[in-house]
Amino acid sequence: MSTPWRSRATSRPRTTEAVLLVALFAVAVSGCLLSSSVMPGPPPLWPAVTLSALTCAVLPKRRTHPLPVLAVTALGMVALSSLGHLVTAMNMGPLMVAQYSVSLRAERRTAWYSALAVTALMVASGLFHGELRDQWIIGLVNPAAWVPLSAALGGYVRVRREYAAARTEHIAREREEEARHRVVQERMRIARELHDVVAHHLALANAQAGTAAHLARADPEKAYEILDKLSGTTAAALRELKATVGLLRQDTDTDDGLAPAPGLAQLPGLVAACATAGLDVTVTEEGRARPLAPGLDLTAYRIVQEALTNVTKHAATRTARVRLAHTPHFLTLTITNDTAGPVPRPGPGTGPGPASGHGFGLLGMRERALAAGGTFRAGPRPEGGFEVACTLPLHGHDEGTAP
Repeated sequence: MSTPWRSRATSRPRTTEAVLLVALFAVAVSGCLLSSSVMPGPPPLWPAVTLSALTCAVLPKRRTHPLPVLAVTALGMVALSSLGHLVTAMNMGPLMVAQYSVSLRAERRTAWYSALAVTALMVASGLFHGELRDQWIIGLVNPAAWVPLSAALGGYVRVRREYAAARTEHIAREREEEARHRVVQERMRIARELHDVVAHHLALANAQAGTAAHLARADPEKAYEILDKLSGTTAAALRELKATVGLLRQDTDTDDGLAPAPGLAQLPGLVAACATAGLDVTVTEEGRARPLAPGLDLTAYRIVQEALTNVTKHAATRTARVRLAHTPHFLTLTITNDTAGPVPRPGPGTGPGPASGHGFGLLGMRERALAAGGTFRAGPRPEGGFEVACTLPLHGHDEGTAP
């Protein structure tokens, strides 16, 4: 059935049902007329027409009472055969529709048991025609064969519908799992952003406050200058926190969600902020710098920011070096401090080289690097100090998405 006709049939079920019943009755009456013309006797016509009308009249109940409808149509065919009419596929139309409905709606075992019972009944009905004993294919096999075919068709349609329903449920479950996975990823991304913002700015603010307190008596003007910069640090922290928390209030995703996010272009401001906290940072670049996608640019900046924050909080040295190595396919970031001091406790790592620690800072840096398709390594240096190194690929991943 074509799609337009199928949609019309679905939208007008009563009209479709009436057309089906009229067509079945017309075919059944045609079968009775054919039987009256070929069978000796001839058999009475009007009782056969009445039986055909009765078997068609009970078909609307086949959806709610499939087995009783099948019994009525089967007994109608037996009565028709007892009148001397030849049972053919034409006047068996109501019976085949009833058997199809049973196979479609009843339990499988019940459906096949009913099909076997009706088949045996049709074979028995052929015994009423003694003149067809020599033509057993017409009198016995023909009426009996249509019942299993109807049952098989109903069973096939039932299996197809169950498969379609199971597939639809599976697809819905997959979509739900995918949505849940995306929510978890988004929460992790926002958690990393919040950690980086809070850890960096609070570490700088704490270092600036400590430096100002230390210089309050020896150099008050320098202390006041640091306190002025402290207000800028806290204001920047509030701005970034507001932008990050604002992501939680968005109803829909936007393609430009990373547009205002920081990148390596803000590295000089980061170095200046570290200088006010007493950390001397040297930045060197190798190779020709290339424009980075927003997601990759944010990843690189956050890794440098978190590494410098760890130096500010944990290292005994007041100096650090940041090295940016640009190649046609990779960006390598190396952040080191030379003097050995307290470093994050090492733990199981995921990449080559020294193992990374258990802190959320190293964990967040490693997750960002791996999410971008790169590698990450962090650990003490043999000559003293601590080193964070990661390599980020410039191609071969979705650079336009957030890490």
